[in-house]
Amino acid sequence: MNPPASRAKAAPYHHGDLQPALRAEAERILQTRGVAEVSLREVARGVGVSHAAPYRHYANRDALLADVAARGFERLHARFEALPRRRKAALRFADLLRAYLEFAAAEPAIYRLMFGPELRKADHPQLAAAGFRALDAVRTAIEALDIARPATAEAMAAWSLAHGLALLILDGRIEFEPGVDEPIDHRALAQRAGEIFLAGLQARVPPRQRQPRPRA
Repeated sequence: MNPPASRAKAAPYHHGDLQPALRAEAERILQTRGVAEVSLREVARGVGVSHAAPYRHYANRDALLADVAARGFERLHARFEALPRRRKAALRFADLLRAYLEFAAAEPAIYRLMFGPELRKADHPQLAAAGFRALDAVRTAIEALDIARPATAEAMAAWSLAHGLALLILDGRIEFEPGVDEPIDHRALAQRAGEIFLAGLQARVPPRQRQPRPRA
């Protein structure tokens, strides 16, 4: 007698690889059906395990979503790390801005989860750590422009610029008035916005000798 389909599907999953399967299924549902459709029950059904199985790894739905969002921040940081090492700090900053927008365009559902109202980072240490790690890459790029540590306000302003552009692009809200504006593509717009930000930053904040960052 053949085992029920649910048991047959559950068999390949062992303790060590069930969590990645659950996370991947949650991402699939998020990307195809939206965050409201992600639940532990739906994820378990998609993977083919019992409804109780996800609780071995996630205390609740928020814990699962936090894991998905944290992986998103890790992928964003990986994009930052893969950028070429520039001698000119301004070029490094432009690369970061472009990489940020490319990530948002490539993974819009994950991006909205990372910065949306579904989760409070303070409630999920792993998610908060992943977010701050990505922010630290922006902070480092700002400090390289001879802005004194910790450059918190400047880093947050840079992130706000990137986030605002990302949402305007994702929502299709960038419009140009015929006869007044000359349309430019998103890549060129991002580059020009970054140049304006840097010009304003360097004009208003006196350059200071960069302090060496403490080693971990």
